[in-house]
Amino acid sequence: MISRLAAAGWVLLVSAVLIATPLAVRERLPDPMATHWTFGLVPDGAATFGEFLVVSMPVWVVTCAALIAAGAYGRGRARRVHRASWWGLLVGVGTLAMGVNLSTLAANLDVPDWRSALLPGWHLAAVLGCAAVAGTVAGYLGRGEPGEPDIPPPAPPRLRLEPGRQTVWVGHARNTTTVMVGLVVLAFFAVLAFLSTLDTDDDVGMYLSFLPAVAVGTLVVLVTMSLTVRVGGDRVVIGFGPFGWPRRRIRLETVESAWAEELRATEVGGWGFRGLPGRATIMVRGGECLVLRYRSGGRLAISVDDAAHGASLVNALIAERVNP
Repeated sequence: MISRLAAAGWVLLVSAVLIATPLAVRERLPDPMATHWTFGLVPDGAATFGEFLVVSMPVWVVTCAALIAAGAYGRGRARRVHRASWWGLLVGVGTLAMGVNLSTLAANLDVPDWRSALLPGWHLAAVLGCAAVAGTVAGYLGRGEPGEPDIPPPAPPRLRLEPGRQTVWVGHARNTTTVMVGLVVLAFFAVLAFLSTLDTDDDVGMYLSFLPAVAVGTLVVLVTMSLTVRVGGDRVVIGFGPFGWPRRRIRLETVESAWAEELRATEVGGWGFRGLPGRATIMVRGGECLVLRYRSGGRLAISVDDAAHGASLVNALIAERVNP
């Protein structure tokens, strides 16, 4: 109960700062006001006061919604590392949002025109530093008592390996929805690139300027939202993307055991590569995952179809190495 009240209080505090502070100094701000600066910290973009007030909230609102969903529906909240991550994100992102807001207001305060709103270099370092420190301290304080140690479920039946024959298992996983969204976005900007060769309209040029970043982001989505896992010989090979590249190879001599486990994105912090060293997850889609426990004590979960059979073969190959 206390932790819920503390979280609610923090959410209200950050929201109040993001809204009340600009309103309190509105008469001392130029309109429009500077909202973006070049690397030389010289203003190169502006917005009206109303636009600034509206756009300062979305990142904070989305973060709160995602964390509330993770806390309400994710089973991972019972684990200490997830509690620490939850509090670290809540306080760290909130501090960052307030810092950006206050820094922007300070740069614009009492200047005659938005082009005169120079941003001191130390503002950026201070905002990022405060957010990092606040998130780290909140994560440490909010981690709570140690959770119950992870007890792996019973290992699946070991496959019977025939002498002289090599047994291989291959599993796949993909998030079709995300891949389709990435392809649609890439196609949209490809059309804009084509139109820019026919029309010099400034709006098209503006969208085209985002093409490199969007293209790279789309390719990252395509690579990380599908994978293939191959178990055989003396290793587990994870191939990313439709072409199975890049690859990650895990030697079986480093693995203690394997099992299948149901995991959801809300339990591990979202899709893609999640977690900390020693406890990581490659989350392509929620559901069945192949979990590898390392001899060092860490673990890696990989979302993949038919994970139980893959775990069976991993355990059989490990046993064969121990008792050849």
